[in-house]
Amino acid sequence: MHTDTIEPIATEPDMTWREDALCAQAGPEFFFPAPGSSTREAKQLCGACEGRLACLEYALRNDERFGVWGGLSEKERLRLRRDRGRG
Repeated sequence: MHTDTIEPIATEPDMTWREDALCAQAGPEFFFPAPGSSTREAKQLCGACEGRLACLEYALRNDERFGVWGGLSEKERLRLRRDRGRG
């Protein structure tokens, strides 16, 4: 028996958002501050970045546990993950 089904092809996630991301202009210490340090400046830069939502989705999909991604801290991403799980 022959079926005409097409197997899905595994593709890499779209990472083009990183090419123009504003975080590329700042050092990693900006987005991975020492414990207890402010994340305000990193969040402000993220807020002006066109790739913010793609960055946030990447962090959520890949369970990034440290640093500021898509304008959210570790705790804020955890809260968002929990809220999405309820919805």
